[in-house]
Amino acid sequence: MNVKVGLIGVFDMLKFKNLRKNRAEMIASAEAKPLPGTYRVNELAKRLHPTAQHLKIAEIIDETHDAKSFVLVPDKEKGTTALAPFKAGSYINVRTMLAGSVARRTYSLSSSPKEALEGKYRITVKLKEGGFLSAWLHNEAKVGDTLTATDPGGHITYSRIRDCRRVVALAGGSGITPFMSMAKAIEEGSEDFELILLYGARTEADLVFKADFDAIAKATSKVKPVYVLSDEEKAGYEHGFITAELVKKYAGTEPYSIYVVGPGAMCDFLDRELPKLGLAQKFIRMERTEDVYDAGAPKNYTLTVHYRDEVLTVPARSDETVLTAFERAGLAVNNKCRVGYCGFCRSRLIKGEYHASRYERLRIADTQYHYFHPCCSYPMSDMEIEVYSK
Repeated sequence: MNVKVGLIGVFDMLKFKNLRKNRAEMIASAEAKPLPGTYRVNELAKRLHPTAQHLKIAEIIDETHDAKSFVLVPDKEKGTTALAPFKAGSYINVRTMLAGSVARRTYSLSSSPKEALEGKYRITVKLKEGGFLSAWLHNEAKVGDTLTATDPGGHITYSRIRDCRRVVALAGGSGITPFMSMAKAIEEGSEDFELILLYGARTEADLVFKADFDAIAKATSKVKPVYVLSDEEKAGYEHGFITAELVKKYAGTEPYSIYVVGPGAMCDFLDRELPKLGLAQKFIRMERTEDVYDAGAPKNYTLTVHYRDEVLTVPARSDETVLTAFERAGLAVNNKCRVGYCGFCRSRLIKGEYHASRYERLRIADTQYHYFHPCCSYPMSDMEIEVYSK
């Protein structure tokens, strides 16, 4: 059989035949220049999401009888020269070593995104009864002390794609801090939406940032604070609890999204109230500042922990999370949100039983293959666990 090859086909065959020789010549004639060790995209990723931020306390501000703000700046001596930027409403996970244990908690940023670019974060911490890190910050921390933090994160941030132009924020306790950041961002122009804030507290003396919110409300019509006192009746304040009816009273007729940040009891109450508004679930976002589990009389258990290349024995209590047991034993386990949302502390259960918060977010595959979140899980027996750490 005769096969005719066109002229173009002959050239293709010659190119293929000479490919190896031409490649060798090109390599030999190339500049002997090493490949770059870093790329701009990698540098940007490190800037936005540093593995750790080393911070120093620059200022301590008394906000109320049980709340203090801490201004944090980069600790340049430890290698942090600039702070990671963030969207208003984000949090950082702060850690330090106290009495041989890892003390690690999540605090929302009460500063504006612009302040981060100027080299300052601000966290605002309420003194919690029995709190480990909050007690140290309130009673012992001083200017010049150092902390380590994660990059900012969280899902209580505004998105023009997802959210309505009007946001109704429901805050209780230390849950007010992300909304302070949002109000500042709106005032300075880095965010553009309407913020109607319903802020619940026991008494007027418990309100954090009241003067700041009032000043911002005078400066811009886009921020409107409403204060709700449960234990006092005063002129100019709502009385009682934040309910669906109260939301309707102030939300207006325009479409709106709802952000909720507060303690577990408040979030449980609003879980029953908010469906009365008839909003699609996508317009409601909730972040719990703490969760409470009544385990009855505390029981002691033993955790067998596969940690890095070791197998360790860790004591645990039924009224404390598995993550708390890890930290009391000095284990640096990855974590960020501490309420079962982010997945950073995801670990594998080899055997044992635990009680998990109903707000824990697990994939179906995680449940199938026995993964769980130690940050919101309480031991109900001895457990064997494989954990992951940096």
